[in-house]
Formats: sequence, C-alpha cells, structure tokens
Amino acid sequence: MEIMKLLNALPGAVSQGVIWGIMAIGVYITYRILDVADLTVDGSIATGGAVAAMLIISGCNAWVALVAAFVVGMLTGLVTGVFHTWMGIPAILSGILTQLALYSINLGIMSNKANTAVNANKYDLLVSLRNVRNFSLDNPILLLYWFFGTEYGCALRATGANVNMARAQGINTGRAKVVGLMLSNGLVALSGAQYQGYADVSMGRGAIVIGLAAVIIGEVLFGKIFRNFATKLIAVSIGAIIYYIVMQVVLWLGLPTNYLKLLTALVVAMFLAVPHWKSQLFTARSARKGEKQNA
Repeated sequence: MEIMKLLNALPGAVSQGVIWGIMAIGVYITYRILDVADLTVDGSIATGGAVAAMLIISGCNAWVALVAAFVVGMLTGLVTGVFHTWMGIPAILSGILTQLALYSINLGIMSNKANTAVNANKYDLLVSLRNVRNFSLDNPILLLYWFFGTEYGCALRATGANVNMARAQGINTGRAKVVGLMLSNGLVALSGAQYQGYADVSMGRGAIVIGLAAVIIGEVLFGKIFRNFATKLIAVSIGAIIYYIVMQVVLWLGLPTNYLKLLTALVVAMFLAVPHWKSQLFTARSARKGEKQNA
C-alpha cells in the first residue's frame, strides 16, 4: 500500500518537474550561458503567476495570459539588466533589488492580496496540476535552440564565454546581457503561470535553488552524454524532473516538509561538489601515475 501511494504521487511529481524544467532552462541561460548570478528568479516566477491569474479571473483567454506572463517576466529581467549594465550595480545585487521590488509589485497586481486562486474546475486553464496534456517541453527547447543558433544568439553565448573577447569583436555586451536576462526571466515567469492553480507573493521563494539543482543534476548525470546545446537544455529539463521525483520519494519516506528546503540545499551542494571531487581524484591519480613512472 505504501508503494502504491508513491506510484500514485509520481505522475504529479513528473508533471511538476516538466513545468519547472522551463524555469530551470531560464536559470541555465543566466548561470551557464551568460555567467551571471541572477536572483530575480524568486520574484519573477511569482510575477508571472500573478499576471496570469488576474487576467484569467477577469475573463482573459488562457493563451493570452501565458503570453502576458512571459512579457511581464521579460520586463523584470529588463529592470535587473538596467541595474547591472547602465547603473553599474553588481549582477547579484541587481537581482536582489529587483526581487525585493517585485514583492510589492506582485501584491499590487493581485489587488493587495497575498494569494489568488485559479480553480481548474472554474476556469479553462491550458496547464494545471491535473492536466499537462497541452504542454510540451519540445516547443520551448526548439525555439531556444533556433534562437541561440542565430547570429545574435551566438553573440549572447560569446558574451558569457569571454566578455572581453566578445567586446573586441564588436558585440554590445551590455545589451546582450540585458537580452539574456529578459529571456531568462520571461521563461521563469512562464513556468509560474497557471500550473499551480493559484498565485502567491511567496511562491517563488527558493526557486533559484531549485533551478540550480535541476541544472547541476542534469549536468552531472548527463554532461558526458549530452554535449550539444539542444541536448544540454534537455538535460536541464530532465534534471528538474529528477529533482521532483527525489522530493516525492523523500516525502514518501516520511521526512517532515519543514526540512525540504534543507534537503534541497544539501542536494545542490552535493551535486556542485561532484565535479570538484572528480577533479581532485583525477589530479591525485595523475600524480601517483607520474611518481610511478619516475621511480
């Protein structure tokens, strides 16, 4: 019976991992492609949820609500980008400032309510906890693969790889960072729209850690298998699914929900440490091999 409870809960965990895979891809864009630590994520995901919820409640089409959530998410990334590039504020602090401001903005969007429910039985949602048939990771991954294969997408990737060399090649690196931040937070906001069935000003708390967990899990488990850009995006998405399956198993084992944030931090720390441990092990083996050859 206990096993059946776990099996019954797994589809929900997988579907949530699929949706949050979009958020993880957004984190991947800033963390890996742009090499920028962006903490706007914790606020922009709630902004996307708030915008979509209020539009749907007011009678707006669910597709339009999704597009609006994406656009507003891009605006949050624009603010962070302006703070960082035009005002010269460090990237991590720029994200914190935007995240802080978004708390009040999200309250204003929801008419000063801390949360707003969007019941799937009452409203025609495209994606919800009980219905993910209308959603697929294929479309956003293909669009991103196409975009980053364009001349401007390559300029964004070059900016993250070596900002000085990119600048020497005539790339406006400041604008590239802003566009990358906008795209990242647009995807993050999109992941917060509709699926949860509600919008809450605190729904994004800890989202950046979950996104990083998905990125690191995907890289550690599939880094040697998935080497081109498209498959790396797929690996990140699979990492999000694995993360939520692990969380579901932990809950099934009886760990109190109060410790989930602690577990998330430990999971991220462990997967971040794996490449370092592998490097140390390789260095130690090379040193021993060199000593044997010199003996």
